Amino acid sequence: MPFRKFQQLAYQVKEITGLDAGVMDINGDILASTIVSEAGKTSPVIQQILESRKKIQSIDGMAYQKVYIKNKVQYIVFIEDKDEFSLKYLALIALNISNLKEFYEDKYDKASFMKDVVFGNTSPGEILQKSKELHMDYQAYRVVFMIKTNKSKEIFTYEVVQSLFPNKLKDFVLVADEETTLLIKEVKSDKDQKGILKLGQVILDTLNTELMVQAFISVGTVVDNIADVRRSYQEALTALTIGRIFERDKTFYDYSNLGIARLIYELPKPLCRLFLEEVFKDNAFEGFDTETNLTIQKFFDNSLNISETSRQLYIHRNTLVYRLDKIQKMTGLDLRKFDDAIILKISMLVKMYLENDNENLHLSPKHITE
Repeated sequence: MPFRKFQQLAYQVKEITGLDAGVMDINGDILASTIVSEAGKTSPVIQQILESRKKIQSIDGMAYQKVYIKNKVQYIVFIEDKDEFSLKYLALIALNISNLKEFYEDKYDKASFMKDVVFGNTSPGEILQKSKELHMDYQAYRVVFMIKTNKSKEIFTYEVVQSLFPNKLKDFVLVADEETTLLIKEVKSDKDQKGILKLGQVILDTLNTELMVQAFISVGTVVDNIADVRRSYQEALTALTIGRIFERDKTFYDYSNLGIARLIYELPKPLCRLFLEEVFKDNAFEGFDTETNLTIQKFFDNSLNISETSRQLYIHRNTLVYRLDKIQKMTGLDLRKFDDAIILKISMLVKMYLENDNENLHLSPKHITE
């Protein structure tokens, strides 16, 4: 429980009532007080207060009230005892302290619980039971976003994301490491994929604007119960890993839209190397220059349409045909034929997969903090 909240409350009471007020713990340590000289000191009357059976008592011009949390005294609030309204103000302070304590404990417990769920530290049976104890909706729709930024002591991704999603009892922002933040977002439906992607873009744009930092975001699929939140997290991690290999020009990766890249990523690397050796016996890939790679990419982007590709490349149709003939001589594949185009497309993805070492993207659950 952050004591600055107590101090803020004390100052608010002073501003409204004109009376000095504060909070101390059962050891008598003054946690907050509008009397600056008292903050951090130990109250000389703590023993007298605790030994008394009274919940409220007045001592030397100050009124004190015990605050019970789960049937135990945890705090004592105090205020100047000047008139009949002082005790009413005191009761309100005690109620606020109790509510603050309950809110922060509830929030902390829920966040800790979600960490355990995400990283597989609790069983399905325990998840169901714990969600009931914490009064969490077990079957609500949730989805996991993974946000990755460059490591920097001056970057506070967590705070920016938390400010976008202030409902801390339904949405959870977890810090995985110095570069990675997780958002577990409750959503209304598992059908609103456009809304989810728009949400991810809002996060991305906010980070780019407010932090001026390069950020990458991935998202898993929507799950309909707390136990499956871990699956959405694993999907988001997979999407980030695969996206950084096969779609380097993008900054947002959706697990539901990974396509053939996900299949290639699951293949053993020795098998991938064997495939390239069989398709390109003379290392034809090594002869591809920037112009050739751009031509191939644009041709694929335009669904093998020669007219549209030549228009976007600002070249004559015959020039494009010449380049395609050149590629055919180099590889033995005619990209104007669908089957040959598929082979080259897969080959290029396989080559990208083999050239990338993505071990640094595999996160470890240790040192996870809220």
